[in-house]
Amino acid sequence: MITPSPSLVGSSADRDSTLISRLQQSDIFREYQGAFEITTGLALALRAPGAFQAPLHGARRLNPFCVLMAGNNRSCSACLQLQQRVEEGIGRETRTLECFAGLQESAVPVWVGETLVGYLQTGQVFLQPPSGKGFQRAMKQVGGAASGEELREQRLAYLNSRVVTPPQYESILRLLAIFAGHLSAVGHRIVLRESAAEMPAIAKARAFIAEHQAEEIHLHDVARAVGMSDFYFCKLFGRVTGVTFTRYLAQQRVEVAKQSLQNPGVRITDVAYAAGFQSLSQFNRIFRRVAGETPTSFRDRLFAASRPPVPSAA
Repeated sequence: MITPSPSLVGSSADRDSTLISRLQQSDIFREYQGAFEITTGLALALRAPGAFQAPLHGARRLNPFCVLMAGNNRSCSACLQLQQRVEEGIGRETRTLECFAGLQESAVPVWVGETLVGYLQTGQVFLQPPSGKGFQRAMKQVGGAASGEELREQRLAYLNSRVVTPPQYESILRLLAIFAGHLSAVGHRIVLRESAAEMPAIAKARAFIAEHQAEEIHLHDVARAVGMSDFYFCKLFGRVTGVTFTRYLAQQRVEVAKQSLQNPGVRITDVAYAAGFQSLSQFNRIFRRVAGETPTSFRDRLFAASRPPVPSAA
């Protein structure tokens, strides 16, 4: 269940901001966050792109060393810069970087249609046991001025930080990639549900599209169904939804296709026609434009994420 909040109708930036807030407050995220943190021992947060907040803000299982270092201005600045670097150039793939202390930080993008609405962020973990020399290097990089008991506390927290093997961490990130897909679907449903607050004609148009999206429908068909001229409907639909009719229809069909692609027994050709595409080439072209990857790569990535990693040879 999603807790009530303001309507998503408004500017594109307002809709995106409201949507990530809705996802953060949703039961599915909170339950997954709790289960993830208990099972893995790692922190998990969902944040908006460009959010100027401390890394993993909102998570409950923060690395004690990172908490202690948050009061150090240079350390805090380094963490925020790393967070910004993680976002740079990110597409639809998970991005992982190493912080000044040698801890891993990762961001898994959450897309709703063609919009990047946020990141699932985790990390603050070592991929190999920390050492006293590593602690000294970290302190030197941030100009640590602590001494006595405070320094001993920082060193103890550093040396007791969570350690996972690279294959384990890779599997954790695969789980987050799968969950990011679920959040994407939830976000898509939120946007559709909020359309009920729109003017009745646009809500009726959305319902007509949802009912007939598997057929060969055109703007004229929808305009006639809601009793408007093509020109007026086109202008009104774009103003209310923020996208053109053509793009909206493409997004709906791609979302339907994504659900079908989760069934390994269904051929991609059948997925294409069932979603309303007129040819396999059209399906591949539009799916890539909307989802940022081909249907085949989407399915391969999805099922690769669900398979355990193959143990490396000794």
